[in-house]
Amino acid sequence: MSEKLPTREQALQYLRESGCSENVIRHCEAVTELAVEIAKACKEKGLNVNLELVEIGALLHDIGRAKTHSVHHAVAGMQIAKSLGLPKPVISIIKRHVGGGIIQREAKNLGWPKGVYVPQTIEEKIVAYADKLIEGSKRIPIEKTIEKLSKELPPPAIARIRKLHEEMLTMIGDCKCLP
Repeated sequence: MSEKLPTREQALQYLRESGCSENVIRHCEAVTELAVEIAKACKEKGLNVNLELVEIGALLHDIGRAKTHSVHHAVAGMQIAKSLGLPKPVISIIKRHVGGGIIQREAKNLGWPKGVYVPQTIEEKIVAYADKLIEGSKRIPIEKTIEKLSKELPPPAIARIRKLHEEMLTMIGDCKCLP
């Protein structure tokens, strides 16, 4: 497995070759734009963030949607990314971007391979968070996402999204980039 990040063009090519629809690709580009703005805001606050990793991880976060639009797209994406020989940090962003993270018990109930599915690094958190602020390719307030997901997810899952939101606000303050 290479630890060299693909270029933006290569990442977009991977999305297309994997079979992602143009809607998914537009969503990935919108998430990338916001994630990079958030990452830059973090850097301005003195945090150590790998901007290139955020960009490529955000572009590829939904590559699993080439196979499924269910929550399982995280695992499908992880498998596609491994088959492409992508670096581990990109694979981790893909597998950990769903909701505010999937805890061990939930992953087991979903039949997922053993692993950590909750964002750990700042780059993983930025991509997971930016993804919660994009619906289709439009920026939306976190409250709208939480309201929508509250109809589908149990309270502990919603609490993890709120926790991610609070953590990001602590890191970036009142960033103009947030919808």
